[in-house]
Amino acid sequence: MQAPDTIIQPIVETNLRQLYIESYGCAMNFSDSEIIGSIMAEHGFEFTNDEFNADVIFLNTCAIRDNAEQKIRDRLKHLRGNKKQNKDLIIGVLGCMAERLKSKLLEEEKLVDIVAGPDAYRDLPKLVAQVEDGNKAINVLLSREETYAEISPLRLNTNGVSAFVSIMRGCDNMCSFCVVPFTRGRERSRDAESIVNEVKILSDSGYKEVILLGQNVDSYLWFGGGPKVEFKNAEESVKQNAVTFDKLLEMVALVNPEMRIRFSTSHPKDISEEVLQVMKKYDNICKHIHLPAQSGSTRILEAMNRTYTREWYMAKHARIKELMPECSISCDIISGFCTETEQDHQDTLSLMEACQFEFSYMYKYSERPGTLAAKKMTDDVPEEVKGSRLTEIIHLQSKMSLANNKSYIGKTVRVLADSVSKKSENDLAGRNDQNSKVVFPKGQYKIGDFVNVLIERVTTTSLIGIVVP
Repeated sequence: MQAPDTIIQPIVETNLRQLYIESYGCAMNFSDSEIIGSIMAEHGFEFTNDEFNADVIFLNTCAIRDNAEQKIRDRLKHLRGNKKQNKDLIIGVLGCMAERLKSKLLEEEKLVDIVAGPDAYRDLPKLVAQVEDGNKAINVLLSREETYAEISPLRLNTNGVSAFVSIMRGCDNMCSFCVVPFTRGRERSRDAESIVNEVKILSDSGYKEVILLGQNVDSYLWFGGGPKVEFKNAEESVKQNAVTFDKLLEMVALVNPEMRIRFSTSHPKDISEEVLQVMKKYDNICKHIHLPAQSGSTRILEAMNRTYTREWYMAKHARIKELMPECSISCDIISGFCTETEQDHQDTLSLMEACQFEFSYMYKYSERPGTLAAKKMTDDVPEEVKGSRLTEIIHLQSKMSLANNKSYIGKTVRVLADSVSKKSENDLAGRNDQNSKVVFPKGQYKIGDFVNVLIERVTTTSLIGIVVP
């Protein structure tokens, strides 16, 4: 569930109150900003891409690593100048960092007027009004019900091609390194009907791709609001009564066979055989799974509370490849978790070698206050060791990514053009079914077109080719 670290949402200016939003971190935050946009638009706000023209500035934040929070603190210091130019400017910190630090943000950062957690966005207009009355405002209450299901997201920074659709919020997996259960609360799934309706609206509006989002999409579970039928066998009761992720995935795929479907993120323990079979059945479900391993050491996986072993993960990986050989699998890797030894590190490298991940997000372990690891373990791997191990992990992944990309040379892939290439305005960029970035000459084509591209050369991160019939 990854996204660029920061993005400024572009907006058209008018005489209404102006709102400027910056989103940081994962795709869930970017999706949340679109919910925030819809809520604020209903209360007399519209958006500006000029921070100096804003009446209200919201930073929608991430707390997954310490450097993510430091980036927000640096940004708040930078915004001091805006406050000096506009004494009535309201600055709000929203999202996971707000939920983690709560009122401390109001005390530590004198520039912050509003602190709102991920479940408090409906309250934002009221919080703004409180600040306008001369008060600081905070709401960091977590909810067991809030899914923002009936709110139609205001598509910000849209390319008109690809859109996020949130299907659930929160996380019940208490991975010892992770702050998400404490900043986003417990799992609750959005009703299936509202999800399908949103996808239908996107399809009717010309969107070509949707990405279903959740901290752990495979644990999606919705009972539909009707009476539940009791079965003696609990597992059979769930199957008969519930909409599980495989069923939702099929419902979404059937909205428009020409619309591509992606999803993120999957917890290895929860991605089921039924989900894999649905992926295989429908051509418009992209053959790519983000399947974070985090470590290749069973001992470290146990310390992380990942609830699977090295061997179990490799068997799941092998099953996916057996069923869908063309399916790409990307990964998350953490180096230097508590008590990690050189042998544990070598186990991670050997797992990567065995699985040949097409891509990985790779990080040094960053202790997060409040997590189980912070409470019960010692962050005892020296920073220089974390760094050197991470360098080895990155080097190996770069080698594997390049080898995987080279395997495409001479092959034709179907690509959805979603942007102009960053290196040349004469080229378009997009992604193939396996989520590989593909660059090709613009020619007569435009953003939103599906094109067939013959791959001629590659880099570590991209496939480069020409359009063919």
